[in-house]
Parts: sequence; C-alpha cells; structure tokens
Amino acid sequence: MALGAQGFDRPRPAGRVDVRHLRRVVRDLSLLQLDYVNVLVPAHYLVLFSRLGPYDRTLFDDLVYRRRELTEQWARERSVVPVETWPLLRHRRDHHRPRPWGFEKFLAANPAYVADLLARVREHGPVTPDDLPEPGEVERHLDHTWFGSGVAKAVLEAHFGFGGLAVADRLKNFARVYDLAERVVPEKHRERRVERRDAQRALLLAAARGHGVATAGDLADYYRLKVSVARRRLAELVTAGELQEAEVEGGKETAFLHPEARLPRRIEAATLLSPFDPVIWTRDRVARLFGFDYVVELFVPRAKRRWGYYVLPFLLGDRLVARVDLKAERADERLHVAAAYREPDADAETVAAALARELQILSTWLGLADVSVGRRGDFTAPLRKALRA
Repeated sequence: MALGAQGFDRPRPAGRVDVRHLRRVVRDLSLLQLDYVNVLVPAHYLVLFSRLGPYDRTLFDDLVYRRRELTEQWARERSVVPVETWPLLRHRRDHHRPRPWGFEKFLAANPAYVADLLARVREHGPVTPDDLPEPGEVERHLDHTWFGSGVAKAVLEAHFGFGGLAVADRLKNFARVYDLAERVVPEKHRERRVERRDAQRALLLAAARGHGVATAGDLADYYRLKVSVARRRLAELVTAGELQEAEVEGGKETAFLHPEARLPRRIEAATLLSPFDPVIWTRDRVARLFGFDYVVELFVPRAKRRWGYYVLPFLLGDRLVARVDLKAERADERLHVAAAYREPDADAETVAAALARELQILSTWLGLADVSVGRRGDFTAPLRKALRA
C-alpha cells in the first residue's frame, strides 16, 4: 500500500516520458525534496527516474521555471511543490528563521544594505548572488565562514524564506536565480489566504496520500510539522471523515489510512532509490516496512561509514534487496559501483540480474558508456558476473 501510494504499482511508461508523466508523479508525491549533490545526479531527478525510467531532465526544469506549475519552497527541506501549495506554506514563511541561524541579527542591524539589494532585484529583475555587492564597510566585521558563500546570498535566501522572493530559475551549475515572488508565483496563489489550522490539515492530507498508511510521526515528517501539532490536526481529520484510523500488524502506534489508498495486487518495481526518495526518508519507517536499516552516510566521516558515501537501496518487487554505493565518473564516461551489498534473504542470482539491468539503464540515461564494479561489499562478484552476461 505504501509503495502504491508512491506510484510503484504502475509500470514505467513504455514510450517517451512527457510532461504529463512528470506532472502526475510530483502531484502524487506532493513534493520533491531538492538536493544538488552531484556524485550521481541531483537527487530529485532520480526520484522521477525511479518511477518513470529515462526522461529528458529539461522537461522537469520547464515545469518549474518556465511553465511555473511547480515552485521551490521550504516544505520538508528545500523542495519543489505544486504552485497551489504556496498558500498552504504561508504560516511557515511568516515564522521563517533565516539560515545561517542567527542571521536575523544581521538583517536587523543593516536595513539599508538589505533594502538596497531588494531594490536592485525590483529594478533589474532576476539576479544571482554574484550580481550583487557584498556589504562593504560592514564586511570587515563579519565572519565569512559563518556566511558560507557570501552575505548577499544569505540575504536573498532569507527573503526567499520570508516569501518576498522566489527562485525564478537555476543556472547550468545549479545556482539559484532570484526574483520577486510577485513575478514568479501567480497572483491567485500568492494572494490566497488559508488559516493556519486548515493549511496544516491540507498538508497532512497530502502527506497521507503520499504514504497510503502511516503513523502520526511519519506524516508530520513529510512537511516537518511538529508531531504534537500533527496529532491534533489528524484527530480533526478523522472526526471529519477525511482520514481513517487503522491498526498495522506489529505496529506500536495507531496508523492513519488515506481514503484513496489502494492495495495493489502486486508491485513489480525494479529500481534504485535516491537517498532522498520519500519511500526512505524516515529510518524508522524503512525499518518497519522493509526490515531494512538505512542511514544516509553523506555527512558521516569516511572512517565511520558502514556502506559508503552515496548509497542507493535497490527495490525489487515490494522488497529492498540490495544497496550500492554509486558514482558517475564523467571524465571516464562510466557509472562506477564502488560497493555492493545484498540483503541476507534475497536471491543472489535474481537480484544481480535485475540490478545489472537497472544500472545499465541508469548509466545510459546519465550519458555514460559503461558500468564498472569495484571490490568492496559481498555482492560485487555476482553483480560483475551479471553485467558481463
């Protein structure tokens, strides 16, 4: 049921993937968490690939930055959401805390500089941080390590969080291009007012649709709501008949069932999952659903990593059966499997054959000519043999 809610009960399109397929996936999921770590491919592109197979990535960019049916917002983390979700996140923008933490002190202490940057955006249109000046005299009093890549960028990001600015485009190097929200978000969405509790209920309903069946903690995490708040709103949704309470065998908590949740006869997926795929966002839920312990080790010191740097679980049918540490080695035009591990109860030959096929499809989509396999992990030899076959 959980995988069906995420679209894995449908086969990948037999023909060319078009914007209709992309639109459907994003609206089914309600949001895509953005992550531009480019070891393989930015993670949100891979979420779509997992469900649709190879597609033209510029079609997705067009939906966001040209057609403007989707828009960037702080939803879970920084995410892409349908543009009609904009008013549901107003309460979050109203209470946004700029990053880096404490940056509001700089904004309050330097109103002239901040006003000048915003005036430049209003006058000149879309800008990147590189188009704007750093704060001059104030600059000497700032710790630049605290501001990362610059003060101007931090100001733009703060006002993106407040809702005055929006992301109008992304450059080829993935840098954000900012403009006034009024020039990016259609007025009917920008001006629509939704009471905070109504917005929270709507977000939880969207999360429930993406989960099928889930606990309060699972649903709260989808949009980063406080669990205590989510429990109150979920109780209201149950009373209104918009969600059902449910018991899951072996579960320790009450679950909530979305009325559109379907129980597929079978799941026939054979796909790699991005570390930021909604199916595996929450470690506890992954363990409950699949008996699979998954930790994103991107930020774990190398010596302490168990599986690798950029590890993707492999979904075969309705089970997570293996995991691979992948890297796109673009200079050598190859997809490199640095490590591969099989789950103990998964059939090695079946999994190796299916994983080899998926790696070849992925490498072709990424414009890479070959797949290579290293020697770390207990599944590299069967995988190498399957690739040769």
